[in-house]
Amino acid sequence: MAYINYYKILGVDKNASQDDIKKAYRKQARKLHPDLNPNDKEAEKKFKELNEANEVLSNAENRAKYDKYGENWKHGEEYEKAQSQQRKQYQGGNSTGGFSGEEDFSDFFQSMFGGEGSDFGRSSRGSASGKFKGQDIQAELNLNLKDAAETHQQTFDINGKKVRITIPAGVYEGQQIKLKGHGNPGFNGGPSGDLYITFNINSDPNFERSENDLKTKVIIDLYTAVLGGDVMVNTLDGSVNLKVKPETQSGTTVRLKGKGFPVYKKDGEFGDLFVTYEVKLPTNLTEKQKELFEQLKNS
Repeated sequence: MAYINYYKILGVDKNASQDDIKKAYRKQARKLHPDLNPNDKEAEKKFKELNEANEVLSNAENRAKYDKYGENWKHGEEYEKAQSQQRKQYQGGNSTGGFSGEEDFSDFFQSMFGGEGSDFGRSSRGSASGKFKGQDIQAELNLNLKDAAETHQQTFDINGKKVRITIPAGVYEGQQIKLKGHGNPGFNGGPSGDLYITFNINSDPNFERSENDLKTKVIIDLYTAVLGGDVMVNTLDGSVNLKVKPETQSGTTVRLKGKGFPVYKKDGEFGDLFVTYEVKLPTNLTEKQKELFEQLKNS
């Protein structure tokens, strides 16, 4: 396996915080996403490398293994366990066998994964190594607000296999789900790892989400604000006609019960929609209109 510098791919240094890594990943993912670079093989390759780097460095345990073992990080656990068994084997004896440093675990990896004819490699695959679970995979999925409000299916390509999942309505920012057995293959007959998907909900130009409630703004003209009237308000599932009371002040907020966001895994339950009125003052008034305002002012 060729060594890949995941820190370089993400554009961060080795001391970067988890928050720095997350920000760097999102920034580059927006530029390299296949939807923005159709038929661009180089961008597709870089996007895959970016995801691989993020999967490793965004996980504290994986990152520690990568920092210690480099390109052999996926097999660090096998080395640790083999080392432990070697110590038990020589415990109480005079032998100085076992592993003692970086050179030793490099030899271990070579014999285990690179030297087919090695006696130690053959023994490590047997009793020394045992069966080990495959590496977990971390992935992020971006959803529009309206997509997150509807139960729907999406298909992923994980390790060359198509994985289709049903996303329940009401998922929230940062929510994570686990798909058991959809990670990397196990070692020596061990079970596959798991796939963890974290949801990122994109901001919406019309609605602001607050847990299960939604907030929106509606512009009304001065005459409707003063005299009252009707205004059409967009919701996630269509438009509704709303009665505006006479003498409504700019900044007034009204609540539409049950017109908010669906509650996660609770069919038929919804939050509320809060509508805030913004009064738009008339411009380019005629002289006659100005006179009428003067009369109102002095009355």
